[in-house]
Amino acid sequence: MAIVEHTQADNNTDTQAIAQLRAAFDNQRAAFASDRDPSLAERRTRIETLMGMMATNRERISAALAADFGSHPKGAAELIEVLGVLGRAGYVLENLEAWMAPSVRATDPALLGTTTASVRYQPKGVIGNIVPWNFPFDIGVGPAIEMLAAGNRVILKPSDYTPACGALLAEMVAAAFDPAVMHVAVGGVDLARAFAALPWDHLLYTGSPNVGREVMAAAAANLTPVTLELGGKCPAILTSGSVTASAVQSIIGTKTIKNGQMCVSVDYCLVPRADLETFVDLARMHMASAAPEYSRSTDCTGIISLRHLDRLEDMLDEAKSRQTRIVPLEDGGVVDRATRRMPIALVIDPAADLALMQEEIFGPILPVLPYDDLAGAIALVNAGDRPLGLYVFGDDASTIEHVLATTTSGGASVNACALQGALPSLGFGGSGTSGMGRHHGIEGFREFSNQRGVVVRGIGDQIDAFYAPYAKAEGLVQMVFGGG
Repeated sequence: MAIVEHTQADNNTDTQAIAQLRAAFDNQRAAFASDRDPSLAERRTRIETLMGMMATNRERISAALAADFGSHPKGAAELIEVLGVLGRAGYVLENLEAWMAPSVRATDPALLGTTTASVRYQPKGVIGNIVPWNFPFDIGVGPAIEMLAAGNRVILKPSDYTPACGALLAEMVAAAFDPAVMHVAVGGVDLARAFAALPWDHLLYTGSPNVGREVMAAAAANLTPVTLELGGKCPAILTSGSVTASAVQSIIGTKTIKNGQMCVSVDYCLVPRADLETFVDLARMHMASAAPEYSRSTDCTGIISLRHLDRLEDMLDEAKSRQTRIVPLEDGGVVDRATRRMPIALVIDPAADLALMQEEIFGPILPVLPYDDLAGAIALVNAGDRPLGLYVFGDDASTIEHVLATTTSGGASVNACALQGALPSLGFGGSGTSGMGRHHGIEGFREFSNQRGVVVRGIGDQIDAFYAPYAKAEGLVQMVFGGG
């Protein structure tokens, strides 16, 4: 739903795509009406089909990512976009039978006798997933695993910034699945708006907070429940004594994942003032040792578009115009507009009103802010919107717990970055402007399930005390509080 220039041909294409989307949606609605509770065996088969689809197409997935990004490391593509999805699916298969079982809840035998209560997990129905451009398969196919595990039908809408990945995903899904089970709708802005406006039984959107508001507003017209994963400025707080080679490797290494184009990437660092130059030196040493020609190698992911690249360069230009210190982490690194590869740079102690401190950076720029006391660093984090991820480094357990207890974020990692978004067993999502709801693991299964409370009346209860006349109720109350 990003703003882009359209031609009449684009409009005609989206008109056709919208008609196809509505037909696919109606088809899935009808299919769900005739089969509201797929068996454990059927759900397993669908997930296994998805796994086979991903494994079979792993080479094509790498090629599509390279085509859309201009440059994309094959190793990262296979590790994150393929193996990550397969690991997530494997975890779900291991646990699905237990997740599907009713969750028994306590009752009061004195009032309800042998009555039982449980939460039963029903499929919601037809679920939509508006997929971001940065992880077209991991965030496209990944959440679909839990959606299918919960017994739902699924329609994916890939980003128009990744046309090669979107076309491949549509082809893969069409070859592997009955469209009544899973379908991919490919198109531009108009299709995205039409997608959000459909009366889904649940809708997942991953992207920016501004577009998230549009999606939520469109969903509100149909009272569609939403899961929003919206990113934000994720901080890394290095506590006293934690500015080590290992900590800096974790922070800078995370920044190389998609070249910073990741919602849980480190957006800025807070470093004890006395350790600022040590941080800078360690960062330069790490890149000189690990990836001395990073931006000129196939290990560097290209920025998704020239517009996004211009935005990042404008951020650095604004910082330079304000005489802000900028430290390149690569000798001889330059921006290559043909492949849109860009080197990583530190921006030291930037002013709070600079664009790179006001906006999520989503690229290879890392502001480093010195602080004089930990309370001030925590206050700075809390003064902003709640981030999707928060990272704290240190060896003192009480200090780490203090940081976690006095900040709020969607997730957190200690002495690491972004791991909270990579574990199949750990619910993943935001808080406040960084999002709402969770996917991954049992939280994802339950997010995409109707959690239906069911009571089965037994014998020996006192339920009639709730009905008029209330003489029996008065007797029960007196038994609790005493007569008089």
